[in-house]
Amino acid sequence: MVDLGFLLISFFVFTTSISRPTALGLKLPDDSNIKDSMQAPKSKTINLLLAANNEVCFYNGDDLANLQHLGSSRTALRSAILEKKNNIRSKYGSDSDMVVLIKPTKEATYANVINVLDEMQICDVGTYVLMDADENEMRRIGN
Repeated sequence: MVDLGFLLISFFVFTTSISRPTALGLKLPDDSNIKDSMQAPKSKTINLLLAANNEVCFYNGDDLANLQHLGSSRTALRSAILEKKNNIRSKYGSDSDMVVLIKPTKEATYANVINVLDEMQICDVGTYVLMDADENEMRRIGN
């Protein structure tokens, strides 16, 4: 009986395979044709400010005076991004040079950052940058 038990145990030990840990792959935007990574045309740039309570504010280029609040709605964020893409496409013929600057504040949540990064994938934005909001932007959104 002991021999049978030993044979069964050794059979299961030799036939099982140890599963290897799998990690979720990070999909990064294509940066193969960037001419000058420090220069982005203001007319092709949209700034997203991530505030407290999952709220998102945006402004075009460097026009901080026209800051618009989108609230916490994903559809409002998606429509703002797609509207900017359509404006660039109608003006320049292509939206491939569009740049989105994502600027989370200290009060922004991790979920809000992930939701915005998801919208970059959904809206097929080729170039986006995650960076800090400056003091002028913080004052404008009230943080």
